[in-house]
Amino acid sequence: MNNATLDTRTVTVERDFAHPPEKIWRALTEPHLIEAWLMKSDFAPRPAHRFTFSADWGSVACQVLVIEPNSALSYTWSAMGLESVVTWTLSPSGAGTRLRMEQTGFGPEQEQAYRGAQYGWPTFMAQLDKVLSSED
Repeated sequence: MNNATLDTRTVTVERDFAHPPEKIWRALTEPHLIEAWLMKSDFAPRPAHRFTFSADWGSVACQVLVIEPNSALSYTWSAMGLESVVTWTLSPSGAGTRLRMEQTGFGPEQEQAYRGAQYGWPTFMAQLDKVLSSED
């Protein structure tokens, strides 16, 4: 029996931020803030909303799966043959909020996308930290 989910991999990045969940939530859900640390988008925090991330290299088609304000956000991520799911989880930490990002669904034939995500998400998280620190 061949189970495709056993063959998929996940990229997980966790980081503690010295900011309350509400501030991080805004950066995850308001298009002008998303653009400042990730990509341009027409995101809206509504269940089943279809949106696109776009950058100079191309675009990512997405659909909102889960919206739990200040707690959890999940959406599909479809680009260049990759069909995956990105999930953000916010939880209290000692000095603020722990943010966990998981991107699931990398097949064995998607090594380049997997390695790109392993490199890219920590870079995006660092950019998110700069945006959070500069926002009033």
